[in-house]
Amino acid sequence: MTESDPDVVVIGSGAGGAPTAALLAEAGLGVLVVEEGEHVRQGEVVPFSLEQMERQYRAGGVTAALGRPSIAYTEACCIGGGSEINSGLYRRPPEDVLARWRTEHRIERFATDDLLAICDEVERELDVQLLPAAPIAAGAALQRGAGRLGWDHDEIPRWMTYDGADVASGRRQSMTETYLPRAERAGARLLPGHRAERIVVDGGRATGVVLRDRSGVVTTVRTRAVFVCGGAIQTPALLQRSGFRHRVGRALAVHPTVKLAARFGDEMNVPDDVPVHQVKEFAPDLSFGGSASNPGLIALALSDHWARFGPAVEDWQHLAVYYAAITSEGRGRVRAVPGLRDPIVTYRLTRRDRALLGQGLARLALVLLEAGATEVYPSYRGAPVVRGRKEIGAMRGGFSAAKAAVMTVHLCSTVPMGGDERWAATDSFGRLHGTSNVHVNDASLLPDAPGVNPQASVMAVAIRNARHFLVTWERRGRAA
Repeated sequence: MTESDPDVVVIGSGAGGAPTAALLAEAGLGVLVVEEGEHVRQGEVVPFSLEQMERQYRAGGVTAALGRPSIAYTEACCIGGGSEINSGLYRRPPEDVLARWRTEHRIERFATDDLLAICDEVERELDVQLLPAAPIAAGAALQRGAGRLGWDHDEIPRWMTYDGADVASGRRQSMTETYLPRAERAGARLLPGHRAERIVVDGGRATGVVLRDRSGVVTTVRTRAVFVCGGAIQTPALLQRSGFRHRVGRALAVHPTVKLAARFGDEMNVPDDVPVHQVKEFAPDLSFGGSASNPGLIALALSDHWARFGPAVEDWQHLAVYYAAITSEGRGRVRAVPGLRDPIVTYRLTRRDRALLGQGLARLALVLLEAGATEVYPSYRGAPVVRGRKEIGAMRGGFSAAKAAVMTVHLCSTVPMGGDERWAATDSFGRLHGTSNVHVNDASLLPDAPGVNPQASVMAVAIRNARHFLVTWERRGRAA
């Protein structure tokens, strides 16, 4: 294979693109994996640092969906995609969600048992496991507070390997550690530093992909099939730039999140790790967990009322950041605009979403007070310092989503799959309607936000779809 004539071009190298590339290459196809970002090896940058944001995030991690309020979101831009910048938390897709997708969206051959069997494979490949020892202090606090309230909570497994019982020795089994090396061993080529500008289409059939490198040099790679795996923002933007509009970019779904910082008497902060415990008492509508809490992120969490909260940053070792995430009824849009490098993203929260964010922040404060927090600092403008249960009511009464720092790290549903072409942008296996060989295989396909971290769902669906593609590819080969 040469870079000019692969059988398949896979655009994007994250949780959708990496397994796709591995399976296709292992089946004997010539595969080129195109990635806009650079190849950063694990250990080259400190997790959650400014250097990591500059080298592995799109736009330095500063992007937002416009709305009232705007919702900040993060996108990876590196080999391995989002698996390189997240904390490796892993949740299987809930069975009721799979059943709903199958029936409401008429997805063919989408049996729950089949998807969960693929999850078994993924979990072995990524060494998904629980901690080998006690959790970090911030996670233990969340666990303790939920236990005192009698609320449902559990530890979330991670794709991580450990040296014995040493939690600090953990190494994330991200795409650069697992599926991408598999793809390369099978002959796939990785091409970092190249942006896919558009797909060349002739009569509904992709014939190539136009690439631009960092120096501005443009080349066209000829190919027999294209898999677009750039994530829920970049995938619809590329498809729109290529002339595809039918149901593309119109149903963005996210898990909106609000945060607070909690101060404890004991040292709490672990700058380069996150808690792995979550509270699921109110799931799927609402869940609580812990966030990255290095000093810079502590300062950011306090910044909405810096005059009152700012002095607390000096005691950052005793602070940790936590979040309340909701399953939103709202929807957003992604629009590629000629002349602009990045698309315009908008999102609209519903009245129910806004109310639920306020309820979530109040309940999260209660959990942390029960855990022993001495002060809670909610992330919205004008918020009070909360020191006891009686002050939670005032915090709740002063909250509005318009004043809050709302953000998300889970984005999906912008190129939804399904059996009804009036609603779905692709068929049941990710082939874009109106084309014979353009496929989507990432979070864009998920019909809506699953209420849990979506990466397990993305990987299971991507592997399912790649295998279906290989069956049809073989049939075409035999027919020829």
